Amino acid sequence: MKTAVMTDTNSGITLEEGKEHDIYVLPMPVIIDGKDYLEEISLTHAQLYQALHENREISSSQPSPASVLEMWEKIFSEGYDEIIYIPMTSGLSGACAAAKVLAEEYAGKIQVADNHRISLPMLDSVYDAKYFADQGLSASEICQRLEKNAYMNDIYITLHSLKRIVKTGRITAAGAAVAAVLGIKPILKIQGGKLDAFAKARGMKNCESLMIDAVKKDLAGKYAAFPKEQLTINTAGTFEHQEDADAWVAKVKAAFPEYTVQYRPLSCSIACHIGTDTQGIAIDHIERSV
Repeated sequence: MKTAVMTDTNSGITLEEGKEHDIYVLPMPVIIDGKDYLEEISLTHAQLYQALHENREISSSQPSPASVLEMWEKIFSEGYDEIIYIPMTSGLSGACAAAKVLAEEYAGKIQVADNHRISLPMLDSVYDAKYFADQGLSASEICQRLEKNAYMNDIYITLHSLKRIVKTGRITAAGAAVAAVLGIKPILKIQGGKLDAFAKARGMKNCESLMIDAVKKDLAGKYAAFPKEQLTINTAGTFEHQEDADAWVAKVKAAFPEYTVQYRPLSCSIACHIGTDTQGIAIDHIERSV
């Protein structure tokens, strides 16, 4: 059986990277002033950031059923027998549940993994799936492996501005104004695919230290049983200037010298909810080295 691996751009895997590694990547939609755009196809990060600065009406959407079915049919037409599809976590989107319904018509040939990940942990899951597929595992076997490992990932994010959070109703405009005056920034945590408040601090440097300390505590606790070869520590963000991204990566590398740390821009469909100059750090368990 020849098994294809498919994901979406919320994984941080670009369309070009996907082609290079035989991974099918579905562009995520973003709606700006009522008009639909697709990440990398008709919308770049720079264009989205400009729209955010202009305070335009921006929202994300799950992939249309037609776009999902079209990619599935394309994959089968290229000689694959099965598909393991890894969409963004069901905790943040209905895309996974919708795909599972569509997959019911394919008599088990398509497995949709709900492994509760997004961004870099999701990227690691995709490359785990590709490794397993190359080793000859079936789509069903890969799905079971991914879902068994689903909750072994943690993401910490600090928002530079509360403007987008105000639009979602998670904080009042008055509360955001007070926080801005005091220089208070929220740290959010994504665990098990669900977003929640984690902490708050005054100034970005304090937030950075809190996020790094949180990962160190995770290493000493939740992930203590795993060898470092089975763990990844990575950074992500919506930085507008490369030097800012480089500085954040350097700080994380200095804190975790035994790990290879990379940086990926957060996808447009994530960025539209959190704004620019957001930064985060993620830790997760991988299986490729097992």
